[in-house]
Amino acid sequence: MSKLTCFKAYDIRGRLGDELNENIVYRIGRAFGQFLAPKTIVVGGDVRLSSKSLKSAVTNGLLDSGVNVIDLGETGTEEIYFATSFLQADGGIEVTASHNPIDYNGLKLVRQNSRPISADSGLFEIQRLAENNDFPVVTQRGQYKQFSVLANYVEHLLSYIDVKNLKPMKLVINSGNGAAGHVIDAIEAQFQAHDVPVEFVKIYNNPDGSFPNGIPNPLLHENRQDTINAVLENKADMGIAFDGDFDRCFLFDENGEFVEGYYIVGLLAQAFLAKAKGEKIIYDPRLIWNTIELVEKNNGQAVMCKSGHSFIKEKMREINAVYGGEMSAHHYFRDFFYCDSGMIPWLLVLELLCTTGKTLGELVGESIANYPSPGEINSKLIDAKAAIQRVKDAYEKNAINIDDIDGVSIEYSDWRFNLRCSNTEPVVRLNLETRGNKALMEEKTTEILALLRK
Repeated sequence: MSKLTCFKAYDIRGRLGDELNENIVYRIGRAFGQFLAPKTIVVGGDVRLSSKSLKSAVTNGLLDSGVNVIDLGETGTEEIYFATSFLQADGGIEVTASHNPIDYNGLKLVRQNSRPISADSGLFEIQRLAENNDFPVVTQRGQYKQFSVLANYVEHLLSYIDVKNLKPMKLVINSGNGAAGHVIDAIEAQFQAHDVPVEFVKIYNNPDGSFPNGIPNPLLHENRQDTINAVLENKADMGIAFDGDFDRCFLFDENGEFVEGYYIVGLLAQAFLAKAKGEKIIYDPRLIWNTIELVEKNNGQAVMCKSGHSFIKEKMREINAVYGGEMSAHHYFRDFFYCDSGMIPWLLVLELLCTTGKTLGELVGESIANYPSPGEINSKLIDAKAAIQRVKDAYEKNAINIDDIDGVSIEYSDWRFNLRCSNTEPVVRLNLETRGNKALMEEKTTEILALLRK
């Protein structure tokens, strides 16, 4: 029995060849079928060159387990979330490596009602079955069909806004040659059909798994420049860039400035609370002050939850939160089966630009000034635990609050920080914010990184 190293805390991800190949993925399909005993599963895949053959392998694994498969074709992850619930399937599988390097791929799994399957809800049991590779004989092979839910999915996306609110706007949209292009085209067609005066300037819109313009990961500074240039050249009102499977979108203001996901959480919280007072909003422990202030100011209830999609989705269901946001640009919506979407956020922000008459820079400017943050800073460390402990020892004695909900968060009256090990990469992540003091932000960031990397 060979150990499969591609199973992570939230999904399956690995280097092509040794960690992930058609044989392994076929076994995962069989294991998924045995674990869930589903009747019907929806499958889709991103644009990576390996996704088609891996999707075919996982499909065959499911079919050989007696499971019916609905193949959605080339999709982003959230199309699988949507189709699983919309078609009332028993689960879904997206073949994607999102923003990982080109020689990687992976699988994201959900069960009925688009609920995530992760480490604490069956993923390691699926791993065990796949490793054992000892599957029962199934007499009746499942049935296979291809089907598209694109029109229904786009109709659902547009239900979050009132298109009558939309005014003349110009948007730069960078799909990064990933999976987002076909959805952007479909939304654009709907806008045109309803005479919505929003113009799309599309860059890298065609899917291309060789990623000629770099892996679609707008968190990398070098991947932002093309979006920035296009915003400035076209005098656009906003720039939008997606990662590979478009479950995250990243926004740029009218001056081409990248807007950290943290400030978008506060913005979307306000948008929901403007429509329904008293709702619960979930936020993660990495950066918090701006979100708490805006939620409370708008008569909402701010609820902290450990970061990570499975934790947030579970918490949202538990307390029936209308919206949840992570500063990493994952945004979750009650009406989207408590799942994350990269398409809903920019539509909501577009509507806000039109209804408030403000630019994106104006909408987030005050928050950025009130709670400056350098953004998430990653450090590759040999002994991450010891490094985090070293920082904790240095800062905990005068702190007014310390919590370990997610890594370690240490708070003073005028600044705070969070340090945590990544669940998906071998790095320690630092997030830090101050109360309106940029110089203090820079000083403390430098200080902590020096201690951390000593």
